[in-house]
Amino acid sequence: MSIRTKLILSYAAMFLVPLALILLVSLLLILAFQGSVQNARNLYERTESLFDRDEIGHAIHEIERTIRHDPAILGNGAFLKDVSDELAQSGTGFVLRKDDRIVYVSDNLRGRSEIAAVLPPYRKDGYKARLPTVRVGSDYYIGKRYDFALNDRSRNTFLIWTRMDPAAYFARQYFPLLFAILLVVLVLTHALLTRLMSRTIIRPLLQLKNAATRIKEGNLDFQIDLGGRDEIGQLGAAFEDMRSQLQKSLALQQQYEDNRKALISSISHDLKTPITAIRGYVDGLLEGVADTPEKTERYLRTISAKAEEMDRLIDELFLYAKLDLKRVPFALEPVRLAGFMADWAEELHFELEKRQVGIETSIELPAQAEVMLDRDQFRRVLSNIVANSLKYMDKPDKKLHLSVFREGDRAIVALRDNGAGIAADALPHIFERFYREETSRNTQTGGTGLGLAIAKQIMDGHGGSIEAQSVKGQGTTLRIGLPLRVSGEGRESDDQTHLAH
Repeated sequence: MSIRTKLILSYAAMFLVPLALILLVSLLLILAFQGSVQNARNLYERTESLFDRDEIGHAIHEIERTIRHDPAILGNGAFLKDVSDELAQSGTGFVLRKDDRIVYVSDNLRGRSEIAAVLPPYRKDGYKARLPTVRVGSDYYIGKRYDFALNDRSRNTFLIWTRMDPAAYFARQYFPLLFAILLVVLVLTHALLTRLMSRTIIRPLLQLKNAATRIKEGNLDFQIDLGGRDEIGQLGAAFEDMRSQLQKSLALQQQYEDNRKALISSISHDLKTPITAIRGYVDGLLEGVADTPEKTERYLRTISAKAEEMDRLIDELFLYAKLDLKRVPFALEPVRLAGFMADWAEELHFELEKRQVGIETSIELPAQAEVMLDRDQFRRVLSNIVANSLKYMDKPDKKLHLSVFREGDRAIVALRDNGAGIAADALPHIFERFYREETSRNTQTGGTGLGLAIAKQIMDGHGGSIEAQSVKGQGTTLRIGLPLRVSGEGRESDDQTHLAH
């Protein structure tokens, strides 16, 4: 429900709810005190006749004038009967008292002992006063007295009683209570509606304000949940999404900062080692420690090797930085992977022979199966994997096994060695930059720690994958996955290449 609809409904409720409650309370009070509700039309008519005081006053004035002119008329029953009938038309009756004796009672008041019980004593000539309201059965009577004296020294009281509708009496009698109830209903209704609007509009806005303050103070470790589907609820969801994204951005920024510090620390350490060695050998040459041509040549060769090591490290750092920033363009082209891997295996076989490492090759892949490759970058991935395997081969009979096969819609290149293997706790981290399971950072075994990290970046750029499986003490297998594509002929050949060395 929108805020506009809520406001419209709240304004309507502020009018309709109090009105309905007032009517309900009035009805309940009438039923409680009277037991029934009179017809509305009769109520109106009776109320009008009740307050039509000019007609009654005029009749009384005429009666008083007639009696003063002819006191004997008080004994004329016909005259009094005519007056009674005239007043009865407006629901009014009268009682005439001379001295202390009642001389006439209107027909509509006869048998009303309750009225006779409240007749007041004579006061003085010309005295007028209202009488207490008297309940007779289910009717109420409002009375008025008129005292007058005649020449015969008689003291006379003319008492008029006008019947009042119960509902009209109730309204007159309990008006203060009804007014107080009206005020209470209005106050409670507006308080409840204000509270409801506060919960649905003001409170969520205050939550957003507090959230903005916390974000400004740098505190993002909280959650905004306003609920609802109105505009404020949508704003809260957008605000929560912004907070979440900002928190992730700051966390990523912090991670980048930590990585930068680790990178600087690792670079400093890896560069310092060959630089220290170079300085040591240079100092030895300057101080004449290398006092023979053979020793001098050995020192110079060591300096050259360390310089080459630094150059290789810097090249790998530049390459990794470019890969990390997505600034290395990949020259991807369709390549028949079986043939490519067969050629590469041939070249690798001659290189491994020099190191006395045996290699077994198994290529079980359709000859025309193609993948998208950057040939040079993919060769770098394979070379980094092989170099990493060779550093950790600790068996007398060193072996490397290459297998290429299909797995679903992917081509898999697996390189398995029989080296030292990788501990289970280190396996998830081997593709992180500068990570080495061997903590001494010996370049003879640990390398720069960038080889496998670079391989992963290159495979990500190919849309492929690289993962490791290893058992400590038995060896490691690195699996490269590449998406297969249909060859230019529209189908893959069923021919397979089987090579073994």
